[in-house]
Amino acid sequence: MNTNIVPAYAALLALFYVALSIRTLRLRRQLRIAVGDGGNPAMLRAMRVHANFAEYVPLGLILLHFVERQGAQALLLHGLCLCLLLGRIAHAYGVSQTAENFSFRVTGMALTFTTIFFSSAWLLLAFVRQHLG
Repeated sequence: MNTNIVPAYAALLALFYVALSIRTLRLRRQLRIAVGDGGNPAMLRAMRVHANFAEYVPLGLILLHFVERQGAQALLLHGLCLCLLLGRIAHAYGVSQTAENFSFRVTGMALTFTTIFFSSAWLLLAFVRQHLG
C-alpha cells in the first residue's frame, strides 16, 4: 500500500496556502484594510483566491488520503494529486489577474473537480468491490 504520496502533495499545497495567506495579509497592510475588501477589487481578488483554495483543497486531500489508504496505484495517486496542485495554481493565477484570462480559472476548476470526481468514483467502486463483489 502506498502511504507516502499524498502527504508530499499535502505539504506542497500547505506551503502554497501559506504563500496565498501572506500575499493577502501584505495587501491588507498595504491598502490598510483590516476586514473585508474595503471596496478594493485587488483585495477582493486576493480574498477569493485564498478562500477558494480553503474551500476546495481540504475535501480534495481527504478524498486523496482515502484513495491512498484503499491501496490505489502510485500512478493514479500522482495523477490525481497533480491535478489538484496544478488546478489550484492555475486558478490562483487566473483569479489574481486584474485583466483576468478566464481560461486559467476554468482550467483550475476543471482540474480540481477532476480530482474530486475521480477520487469519489474510485472510492465508491472500491466500496462496491469490497462489500458487494
